[in-house]
Amino acid sequence: MAHEGGPAERHTVLDWFIHSEVAGSVILLVCTVAALLWANSPWADAYHHLAHTKISITVGSSVFALSLQHWINDGLMVVFFFVVGLEIKRELSVGHLASVRRATLPVAAAVGGMVLPALLYASLNAGGPGARGWGVPMATDIAFALGIMALLGPRVSMALKVFLTALAIADDLGAVLVIALFYTERIRWEALVVGAVLLAVLALVIRRDVRRPIVYAVLFVGIWVAIFKSGIHATVAGILIAMLVPVRPRLAASEFLARASAGLEALRASDLTRESVLSNQAQLDALVLLDDAATDMRPPGLTLERFLHPLQAFLILPLFAFFNAGVSLGGRGLAVLVEPVTLGVIVGLVVGKVVGVALLGWLAVRAGRAALPEGITWSQIAGVGLLAGVGFTMSLFVSELAFGAGALLDAAKLGILIASLTAGVCGYLVLRAALPVTTGPVRSR
Repeated sequence: MAHEGGPAERHTVLDWFIHSEVAGSVILLVCTVAALLWANSPWADAYHHLAHTKISITVGSSVFALSLQHWINDGLMVVFFFVVGLEIKRELSVGHLASVRRATLPVAAAVGGMVLPALLYASLNAGGPGARGWGVPMATDIAFALGIMALLGPRVSMALKVFLTALAIADDLGAVLVIALFYTERIRWEALVVGAVLLAVLALVIRRDVRRPIVYAVLFVGIWVAIFKSGIHATVAGILIAMLVPVRPRLAASEFLARASAGLEALRASDLTRESVLSNQAQLDALVLLDDAATDMRPPGLTLERFLHPLQAFLILPLFAFFNAGVSLGGRGLAVLVEPVTLGVIVGLVVGKVVGVALLGWLAVRAGRAALPEGITWSQIAGVGLLAGVGFTMSLFVSELAFGAGALLDAAKLGILIASLTAGVCGYLVLRAALPVTTGPVRSR
């Protein structure tokens, strides 16, 4: 049995995370293709009309009137960012980013994979109308990247999966900071102060171990409204709330085992049947003791992540892709490929990502700050760098913040789709050539 927080335990959690991301990527791809087909069909007007249908919600004297697309982007995507925040906190606390030595390589690679794409994009759009979109090619879509890697089956070592996952999570953290710091037009400080107060109240409620769902629901909605009104993108509320959620159990292992043993001994001493629990109070008390002990031992952060991950992977992200990936491709010709915004996104994601990931990773190892994991080669790192160029979800999200609507947004989205497809195919081919041929599972120790 692995000790608490040991490698075996972390790999079990990582396996679950990877499999759920891979499964979600299939639905994401289907919704993306469906959006493209509808947006380029004779019924394209109906697609855009549906996306821009206004939906109003009134709370007291405040009226929130947003299009369906914006309710998804500003509302439902908060859940996505909340799950991202839980993943980031788990990795920083007990995962593969918790140790400076182990985190240095993926974090350095992530920094290179964010900075160089932004610089390449900026160099192609300096002084032009698309200059604001420099953050678009910085992102990595972890679901698609892991989904493509999964096509290579057991040839992919756990060490390489860990590296891609840690890189993508560090990349997500960078993307959130970029959104909060650089894509906020104007800050309304009074709303931000209200949000900060509500976050402090939430922290106190969590610390006091309050277990009334309605209290959390009211605070969550209040924080979302405050952040929304502050001018900072509302999805940042999801990250802020996630940072307050504990990722460690409430109980020490010894206390959990003592309470669980007491409950099991009480049940063993009684004549336990499926019918006896209906009338035997002692058995009910023992079952409640076991249930309470298990609840207190489950890390709240991991419990929420497991509960919400299917919701965001199979509903929220597919809806986001469906209402954001519908770009009209007709009547543009090949000339669109050399438009500064489209070209900047393509060059940033396809070239900037792989060069940035490999270069900064190599420099970190060369400087003695990091070590290349056993069994991983630089050609495999290059393949992972190409997969990191599949920006898709985060890139689409940032493009909406950068350009709002219009021709520049369409040009950015087209660049994202072309670059993500190109980077994904190239990454798969590079890894297929670089990975060792094996007939059984490859395990990294």
